[in-house]
Amino acid sequence: MTKQLLNIAEYQPKTATLGPGLRFAIWVQGCPFTCKGCVSPNWVPFQLAQAIQVAEMADRVVQTQGIEGITLSGGEPMMQAGRLANLLEIVLEKRPELNVIVFSGFQLGQLVWEEAKRLLSFTDVLIDGQYIANLNDSQGLRGSSNQCTHFLTDSLRHQADYFFNKQRNVEFHVKDDGVLMVGVPTKDFHW
Repeated sequence: MTKQLLNIAEYQPKTATLGPGLRFAIWVQGCPFTCKGCVSPNWVPFQLAQAIQVAEMADRVVQTQGIEGITLSGGEPMMQAGRLANLLEIVLEKRPELNVIVFSGFQLGQLVWEEAKRLLSFTDVLIDGQYIANLNDSQGLRGSSNQCTHFLTDSLRHQADYFFNKQRNVEFHVKDDGVLMVGVPTKDFHW
């Protein structure tokens, strides 16, 4: 299990824009959807980005102090659901206080294969559905109003207002190869 490789588009050890509190955000490479206006079009192609062992990424998350949770996005996390489930299993065994948010273009009812169900078993909140640019109402953590927020556990239910009404913002992180924008932009945002 720990020798498996994740294909990671990017990760940010500490962000305050993708869920309550400071979070470790991981974006996977590859997405089967072609949502017009996608905020991360470079992460859509199924190509090698950064191959990182599950155990190595788990160590990075576990060793990051001050975080309250993990946010998985992409790309499409469900395309690497089994490996991400393995990652979360390792992390949550060592840091059970962390909560997990997953963004997926698939709807909850479509996530019926075994690896997807296993990833969901470690997920506290799922934000599902494909992004539709003309339904971006700049509200809450979801990208467009057709997307649904599912509280799969009670861990973050008390933060419902954050998910539905929080004012959106973005962060910019300087990386070795450029600048990473993190967050869910408003409909009027231009990069």
